[in-house]
Amino acid sequence: MLYKYTPFPLVHPPHNFISIKPLTAYKNTYIYSQMAPSFDNESSLFNFVVRDGNGVKGIVDSGISKVPQAYIQPHAEQIDKKSASKCEFPPIDLSKLDGPDHDEVVNQIVRAAETLGFFQVVNHGVPVQLLDSLKQTAHNFFSLPAERKAVYRKEVSPSPLVKYGTSFVPEKERALEWKDYISMAYTNDDEALQQWPIECRDVALQFLKTSHEMVRNLLEALLGNLGEELDDSKIDAFIGKKMVNMNFYPTCPNPELTVGVGRHSDMGTLTILLQDGIGGLYVKVPEDVDMEKKGEWVEIPPIPGALVINVGDMLQIWSNGRYKSAEHRVRTTSTKSRVSIPIFTSPLPTQKVAPLPQVVKKDGGARYREFVFSNYMNSFFGNAHDGKKSLEFAQINSN
Repeated sequence: MLYKYTPFPLVHPPHNFISIKPLTAYKNTYIYSQMAPSFDNESSLFNFVVRDGNGVKGIVDSGISKVPQAYIQPHAEQIDKKSASKCEFPPIDLSKLDGPDHDEVVNQIVRAAETLGFFQVVNHGVPVQLLDSLKQTAHNFFSLPAERKAVYRKEVSPSPLVKYGTSFVPEKERALEWKDYISMAYTNDDEALQQWPIECRDVALQFLKTSHEMVRNLLEALLGNLGEELDDSKIDAFIGKKMVNMNFYPTCPNPELTVGVGRHSDMGTLTILLQDGIGGLYVKVPEDVDMEKKGEWVEIPPIPGALVINVGDMLQIWSNGRYKSAEHRVRTTSTKSRVSIPIFTSPLPTQKVAPLPQVVKKDGGARYREFVFSNYMNSFFGNAHDGKKSLEFAQINSN
């Protein structure tokens, strides 16, 4: 790439200008060439990807033919696509909650939460056209020039509601995740419209708002099964904090060596996920449930028009372990870039969380201690992904 350059003092050059050399000189105007950073140099790579906001997409756009060492996962974390089976659970038809099959649908939701912690829903009330628009908008956003996205990096973002980044906790990970993302926290409509990126704010906000009734219906079913009635006065205690993310998984030259997202469970209450048609979402079947394939990873296959729902850590804690927050991960692909758009719902940061008293009474004891949710958040975001280790923050040691 060639840059026309008229000499003037250069202050704080960007990290990706590792080496600049003059090509020609003509009437005091010089043409300089930008040299790509060395992706074999860990510091150079980190600056380019994380600090300068180029992300994984910047690496791919540079024309690499192999994955940089920093992204190669330990063998135990690599995903063998061929050995994984597909989840056979049919999607749950939420339109039947309003009819004579209400109780049966509630039972399906509860059963899924008690076993895999993941299920898919159709006839959920979110227009399919909006889902298609979300996927296209995500691709459009991540196709923007790096400098347009990098203004939302955590260190410089003009809004505390918006964060653009890559991987999960790059400073603490043994191997980086092959993912870029934009995260948009919701406070109210006005602040979302003013502060979320203009390129994706409208569809993201519409997704959040049109999914609210579905989330409430799911939560009513799951809490009702625990003997807890969900009314307006309690809603913020369970899902008062909401966030919309757009995730981008660029094509990868060696998908077998990388992960898009490492093993983890979500920290909140319920996650609502729109995945595209490419696939790559894997869930681990818990060891302590009555299901086949215990301990194995199964793929959640994309279903046109469906949304994926997964149980988060808070719902596992409120249920005293009856509901399973799903351990999941994402593989990469060499054929086509993939997007996913999750909505994360969780308690307000100031909310105290503990197993529901009626469940503890029935179980004969609590498996988790009481805590303030903001403290759980700090622990969750302060560590790299490591399966369901996040729950150790709240577990009561039974030994």
